[in-house]
Amino acid sequence: MAKWGQGDPRWIVEQREDGTNVNNWHWTERDATSWSKGKLQEFLVGIVVENEAGRCEISELKQVEGEASCSSRKGKLIFFYEWNIKLGWKGTVKVSGAKHKGLIEIPNLSEENEVDDTEVNVSKKKGDGDMLKDLMKTAGTTKVREALEDYLKALKTEFTVGMILPTKTMVTQELTVKRKLSENTFQASSPVALGVRIPTVALHMTELFDTAVEHLYNIFTVKDLVQKFSKSPAVLEAEKGGKFQMFDGNITGEYIELLTNKKIVMKWRCRNWPDEHYATVALKFVPTPRQTELQLDCKGVPVCKEENMKFCWQKQHFEEIKSLLQLTP
Repeated sequence: MAKWGQGDPRWIVEQREDGTNVNNWHWTERDATSWSKGKLQEFLVGIVVENEAGRCEISELKQVEGEASCSSRKGKLIFFYEWNIKLGWKGTVKVSGAKHKGLIEIPNLSEENEVDDTEVNVSKKKGDGDMLKDLMKTAGTTKVREALEDYLKALKTEFTVGMILPTKTMVTQELTVKRKLSENTFQASSPVALGVRIPTVALHMTELFDTAVEHLYNIFTVKDLVQKFSKSPAVLEAEKGGKFQMFDGNITGEYIELLTNKKIVMKWRCRNWPDEHYATVALKFVPTPRQTELQLDCKGVPVCKEENMKFCWQKQHFEEIKSLLQLTP
């Protein structure tokens, strides 16, 4: 299979607002690589196994190399994924209190093999504590495979939202249902919107950066700097009403307000959120001696996406920006 972005352009038709991909006939592709890395982190890190001998926990995602994508053709979804994953684990022997560390390597998670057949290799640094290694080889491996199943389930459900576009038949059925609802609903004093109310939460995060407020503001508004910290192409129109797209299109939105070196307010959404649902993200830049404090306030995050949102900002924004600052004179 060709790598992402290398497909034959004659067979790929972009999803367009004018409904070009009628009845889901044409081939469409969506890159799931960046999204998958976040999901693998979410499902694998923090796994705990325990028995009478000791307790072990997967403490970090050391390496994740590969790619994932989803394609749609004639109303059917086709998944491609190939990952080489390396995890760090740590454990404690209950009797002695001795602590040990090791690795879990998954050299080939792909659609060519069932998860139960996927190779999971457990190793430990030299020394005692083989009972911890045995625990990770048995109960730990089982938990890892369960987490990989959860990732694949999310890939085939959460990530694919919106890929199968409504057909003419589906639209007709939907209009019929709405018409019946309208005929049987009492007229209220104010219009009532049809649809599903999405339960949401608000987030507040703060982070200190070792740079001047002007530079930190530029990192969020200058295309080249955004592409450097996100390590992916970006589309940026840093003005009121301007659109933006980051992380291979997984994050999109619109600038609502920009006060130079002070504040940025955006309509903001992840690709796997419910269609047309946006959160409001406000970034406030507060200068301090030799540093800048960034205050993030976000309203309207779907409850089921709260942890993903925290991970996105902490890992894919804050930590990557700090890495970029270390390389910047």
